[in-house]
Amino acid sequence: MSKNILITGASSGFGKLTTQTLLKAGHTVVASMRGVGASNQAVAAELKSAGAHIVEIDVTSDDSVTKGVAAALEMAAGIDVVVNNAGMGVIGLQESFTPEDWQGLFDINVFGVQRVNRAILPHMREKRAGLLVHITSLLGRMALPFYGPYNASKWAMEALAENYRVELSGFGIDVSIVEPGGFPTNFMEKLLKPGDTSRDAGYGEFAQAPLALFTNFEKALAENPAQNPQNVADAVAGLVATPAGQRNFRTVVDKMGMGDPIEGYNAQLEQITAGIYNAFGMGDMLTLKT
Repeated sequence: MSKNILITGASSGFGKLTTQTLLKAGHTVVASMRGVGASNQAVAAELKSAGAHIVEIDVTSDDSVTKGVAAALEMAAGIDVVVNNAGMGVIGLQESFTPEDWQGLFDINVFGVQRVNRAILPHMREKRAGLLVHITSLLGRMALPFYGPYNASKWAMEALAENYRVELSGFGIDVSIVEPGGFPTNFMEKLLKPGDTSRDAGYGEFAQAPLALFTNFEKALAENPAQNPQNVADAVAGLVATPAGQRNFRTVVDKMGMGDPIEGYNAQLEQITAGIYNAFGMGDMLTLKT
């Protein structure tokens, strides 16, 4: 069945691929991004010509999100699915990232998601149906050095989604998480650097370790064509196509060796969560009421 879908951060990477994939599957897609009439004018025109509706949304702005979601609801005559894809990454020594760096990243990766969800949820609760998809990361399940603020933001996004899952289950609203590994998209090219690199001097030669890790990872990606970003778009499309109440809560997407152990970790956590919820008489909150 065709769905009306809003995607954030649709100008590039997973967002653009997911938009194109869902359009090909016959869905109505509202692709949101910043700079529709400026920096992203060309990609906006490209996606529009492919059949997408285009709306300006800056997830760091309350006003932009409110107006953008309202426009999306009007364009598509309702929204069934939101894909929270907009996000940024970082690379560098954790100490060198200033509090302002952290605030800026969380404003996109965490608060931006909350803004979008708050804007769409009254509509979904009224319908007693909907799907919220959150694109997090395997680095929201474990921490790797030199990605500190990004790790923390994706862990926070995971917790946000977990709470929405149980608080919305009684209203027919499904919540899912997609956890990609690293992929060869322009996301890697846009990684934010620390705002106070004067701290790097105190680390001596170790200050070069973030760049070395990044270089080695780029090489590994180039040598593994199976790590195709289309896999992430296909995972989202699969969730959209799955009937409500039958969707996986977490979907790992990775061909680099991290995915399998994280899937095991996720399965154990699901068992632990169910046990604790049942012990406190809240087990029914883990089941979607359709």
